[in-house]
Amino acid sequence: MFRDRQDVGFSMINLFSATNIVYRAASIVFSCVKNSGSIEKNRTLNIGNLLKIRKLNRFLRHIVPLLLLIPFLGWAQTFHLPEGQKFEKLKFRLINNLIIIPMDVNGTELSFILDSGVDKPILFNLSDQDSVQINNVSEITIKGLGNGKPIKALRSHGNIFRTKNIENPDQQLYVVLDKTMNFSPTLGVPIHGIIGYDLFRDFVVEIDYGSKFLKFHDPKSYTYGKSKRQEILPLSILHKKAYLDGNLSLKDELPVKLLVDTGSSDAIWLFADKNINIPEKYYDDFLGKGLNGNIFGKRTKVDQIRIGRFTLKDAKAAFPDRQSFGAIKNLGSRNGSVGGEVLKRFNIVFDYGRSKIVLRKNRNFKAPFRYNLSGLSLQHAGMRYISESISDSRGVVHSEEKTFGDVQILFETHTRLSLVPEIIVSGIRAGSPAHEAGLLEGDVILAVNGKRIHRYKLQEILEMLNQKEGKRVKVLIERYNQDLMFSFVLEDMFKEKR
Repeated sequence: MFRDRQDVGFSMINLFSATNIVYRAASIVFSCVKNSGSIEKNRTLNIGNLLKIRKLNRFLRHIVPLLLLIPFLGWAQTFHLPEGQKFEKLKFRLINNLIIIPMDVNGTELSFILDSGVDKPILFNLSDQDSVQINNVSEITIKGLGNGKPIKALRSHGNIFRTKNIENPDQQLYVVLDKTMNFSPTLGVPIHGIIGYDLFRDFVVEIDYGSKFLKFHDPKSYTYGKSKRQEILPLSILHKKAYLDGNLSLKDELPVKLLVDTGSSDAIWLFADKNINIPEKYYDDFLGKGLNGNIFGKRTKVDQIRIGRFTLKDAKAAFPDRQSFGAIKNLGSRNGSVGGEVLKRFNIVFDYGRSKIVLRKNRNFKAPFRYNLSGLSLQHAGMRYISESISDSRGVVHSEEKTFGDVQILFETHTRLSLVPEIIVSGIRAGSPAHEAGLLEGDVILAVNGKRIHRYKLQEILEMLNQKEGKRVKVLIERYNQDLMFSFVLEDMFKEKR
């Protein structure tokens, strides 16, 4: 997902250069002997030197492979299990189709998105942590998805990463210095970074989206189970990223090569070309946020997407704007990516070492694809106080379950003052039902259909706003210290041709 602009291959280059010098020196010796004096006079000397050069060449053929291993041994950054342990099981949270896992970094517990599209771990949003030790730091510039400029970051090595019994004592990572790079407000939970390839490289990774757990298997001891309900497919690993072949149906069926991206909450992203055209029915939409800013594109549907023998009909898809992919100079044969809204419909085994992936349908397989029917994007924007009566008309106090507010003040008048997250409109799609009703960016959401939103998680609030086509939604908001009520009906955005 990002590109490191620093050259990290100097040790390998120097080693090859040294080897070339030795070979060239041998060639020079042979050339000098060959051309000095008469052929008859130096024949014995030539034969002797030829034998020495042949021995030297044989020696180099044996020693060079060993020399080439030296840099790799020095750079070794691998996760491992304790001796004799075959796997480690880890619970995860599934938020907006993204896998959130705990990971200790140098003794500090952080939360990471498991992102198969990223190379080295990237840290950001560390402001809420008292202290995070980062070792051996140098400054670099990185480029990722989004239409913004490259961002400054720190590169660090020699860090200890640990989750349960999984450990890497020498992990390289990147720290993004841009404070606006923060996924926590849009997901509603603290997110400190993303991690991917190193875990997929070192383990056979089993993802049970249905039960929300991961298993990291030792590749040496892992064996494939036999089941008619699963399918084993080839997985291409190119430049530390995994690709899967499938078939896409628009007007005709086309073969496609898709990046497998657990770090994307969307379903299918496609790149328009001479073979893949944007369908006639679409609308402009905000697709997400990358390392270098917001990603916009065209939201649409495809007739079906087929992976192996599994077929998803009327599948949600998007065509990102080309400028969002400025960091990817050459897409090669890649046609797009498959993200969490499709992947969560399977229980999956990633086996990078054997270039295989195992898919098995789970209970999410037939779940409808979700669209932003209201046109609203929400995010956390700090905290706010609310006052609530905790007694009925007779003055009887009722106890309730704990809400998001961790701070509560009780008054003798049976009023509770609670500190709760403030949810605001962070974006609104032009022409959407919410936009037409008069909602504005920056409005503070107080209630949806009569339900006070501080009792719900951010993703639950978004579900209330986008339940189904034809449903009327009433939203109570605060704007400039005034409470205002807005009402709109959710619409199918694909009915009208664009």
